[in-house]
Amino acid sequence: MRVVLAEDLFLLRDGLVRMLEAYGFEIAAAVESGPELTRALAEERPDVAVVDVRLPPTHTDEGLQCALAARRERPGLPVLVLSQHVEQLYARELLADGNGGIGYLLKDRVFDAEQFVDAVRRVAAGGTAMDPQVIQQLLSRRAGEDRPLGRLTPREREVLELMAQGRSNAGIAAQLVVTERAIAKHTSNIFTKLGLEVSDDDNRRVLAVLAHLDHDR
Repeated sequence: MRVVLAEDLFLLRDGLVRMLEAYGFEIAAAVESGPELTRALAEERPDVAVVDVRLPPTHTDEGLQCALAARRERPGLPVLVLSQHVEQLYARELLADGNGGIGYLLKDRVFDAEQFVDAVRRVAAGGTAMDPQVIQQLLSRRAGEDRPLGRLTPREREVLELMAQGRSNAGIAAQLVVTERAIAKHTSNIFTKLGLEVSDDDNRRVLAVLAHLDHDR
């Protein structure tokens, strides 16, 4: 699996390169700025891009904007974004096109090698890998509002949060120590209450829910 990595801090970039290579990934390019990232994504056409939100020269959202531009040129390009803090605007922008293969992790997560590598693989396969803190903030923002999200029970909100992290029904059932049948029922209720069609595609259903929450603001 070929990866383009963009991170301006040398020590972190070097550490991520070594970690990914240790788990069998091929690093097609490891760059430190927005222009370099744009070129690498166009020339290397990687299986997945791992991108820091803030890159030179602007040190604002250069990395994210380069990744979004690359996704417009190559729809569905898997992108895993890394950020120092939860920034809801960036998370919503990443989710806005509704396509699969996206992730948003806080940089603290990269210190758990297995969790980070699992997220990279999940995104590369077309799934989602959203940091729990990002999901909590996206959901809690609407907790007190008189909108469809307010119709969910506490358990359904818990299931939705785990869904948004990219977990399968089996994974959610194991986490909550209940049966998969119970989770399937909760999932059906969630889609009904949010006015979304039920789908057998786990990644698409999560993206649909998140896109709905994003635009219903």
